Order: sequence, then structure tokens, then C-alpha cells
Amino acid sequence: MRGRRAVRPPPRGRRRLRPAGQGSRLCFNFVMSSPEIASLSWGQMKVKGCSTTYKDCKVWPGGSRTWDWRETGTNHSPGVQPADLEEVVKKGVKTVVIGRGMSEALQVPPSTVDYLKKNGIDVLVLQTEKAVEEYNALAARGVKVGGVFHSTC
Repeated sequence: MRGRRAVRPPPRGRRRLRPAGQGSRLCFNFVMSSPEIASLSWGQMKVKGCSTTYKDCKVWPGGSRTWDWRETGTNHSPGVQPADLEEVVKKGVKTVVIGRGMSEALQVPPSTVDYLKKNGIDVLVLQTEKAVEEYNALAARGVKVGGVFHSTC
């Protein structure tokens, strides 16, 4: 038929999407397990199966994306706000791991921890290298874990 294009099915596995109006990259894993954080170094993080290199990232069962502090006005102090975690919480996680940076410069106020606990979510607040280790251990055990990780100071 002329004038019609064949519709291709969506690719299987992970794929990168750039939503309209957003500069951050998303990676989705259509298997709804928490993705492994494959590597971490100063200013760089890689999530297994995703080609994007993140400076700061959010991960949840089935995906990951850049954690852009400008979206919520986050700064090192007062630090991580409930608004930074809403997206991860909505993914149905049971545990959230917060990486405070390599030197733990990123603060986490009590109101943020309270927000998670009031939603029935366990929370771990750690130096980022330790946070990634703990996150990966939980993910490997099949826990519905999410997190936000700051990879510099």
C-alpha cells in the first residue's frame, strides 16, 4: 500500500529514550528487576545494560536516568529532598539507597528520611562507594531496591 509505513515492534530489552522537553536520558529494562550499577568512579557511573554514563543517577526496578539536581533545586545543603525521591518511590521500591558522594558532601535531612519511612520504605544513607556496594547486593538478592547516587564530592 502506498503512503503507509510498516510499523515496527519496539525493541526488546533496554532502550534509551529522551522525553520531549527533558535533556536527561532514560534507560529502561523491561525485565522489572533493579539494574546493577556496573561501575563507579569520580564523576562517572554506568548502569549495566545502559550505554549512558551518568554523573549522578537515579535507579529503580526496570530503569535508570540522570539525576538532574536542577529539577528540584537540590544543592549539597540542605541536600536530598523528598521531591528527588518521588520518581523512585512511585516505582514500588521496598528500599532506597542514597549515595551522599565520595566525600559525603551531600546532606540528607531528617525530613527526607521521614518521607521514605512514612511510605513504608527502608532507607540506607551511605558514602557513594558503600552505597553502590549495598545497592548491588540488595539487587542481586532480588530486593525491589532503588536509589539516588552522587558520584563526586
